[in-house]
Amino acid sequence: MLTLRKASDRGLANHGWLKSFHTFSFASYRNPREQGFSDLLVINDDRVAAGKGFGQHPHRDMEIFSYVLEGALEHKDTLGTGSVIRPGDVQLMSAGSGVAHSEFNHSATRPVHFLQIWIVPEVAGAKPRYQQEHFSAQKKRGRLQLIISPDGADGSLKVRQDARVFAGLFDGKESATLQLPPNRYAYVHVARGSVELNGVQLQEGDGVRVREEQALTLSNGVDAEVLVFDLRPQELPQMP
Repeated sequence: MLTLRKASDRGLANHGWLKSFHTFSFASYRNPREQGFSDLLVINDDRVAAGKGFGQHPHRDMEIFSYVLEGALEHKDTLGTGSVIRPGDVQLMSAGSGVAHSEFNHSATRPVHFLQIWIVPEVAGAKPRYQQEHFSAQKKRGRLQLIISPDGADGSLKVRQDARVFAGLFDGKESATLQLPPNRYAYVHVARGSVELNGVQLQEGDGVRVREEQALTLSNGVDAEVLVFDLRPQELPQMP
């Protein structure tokens, strides 16, 4: 079963320097029907103006990864980590017992467009850690490349949860099929472009909750970049 969440139905926060679309409830956007899906809690589609960004702020007990689509994102944290994240890079910060970080547009002239995604960890109070890896366009072209997993398989980043994240690029006749293990959920997010999922047409910013499906096929893409989450079969508690 596929449940479509249209891009136009997302929450929007426009602060001038920041334009952020929220797939799920976040900050001032509250929707009792959109409280995450399984262990996937947040997908924020952020566009940050040149030279602007998020000052240092704390997190704990959350797996947070950033996926840059255009431009460059500068990261600093209280673990002593500093890096610049560009398209193809995936950065995963496991906040654990507590960490603070800042994120700024690295460019003084160009905007940065990125996704920030939160996954609920299976353990609380763990030691904070930081990981970053580059996955080339060639690795994602016409296929689903594993970028995050519990065990670091296939060069992926290690997340503290029974969750896997795949990234793929699709254009024209390119297609890929992901076989889902029995009794698993999945979530599909179209980061840009358009693509078909099991024959259903999706546009940039669209998301799909997946239940009771054995396979997911992505095809007929038009400059599409897609993230697919393989998740535990559970529902997050809903707001009253």
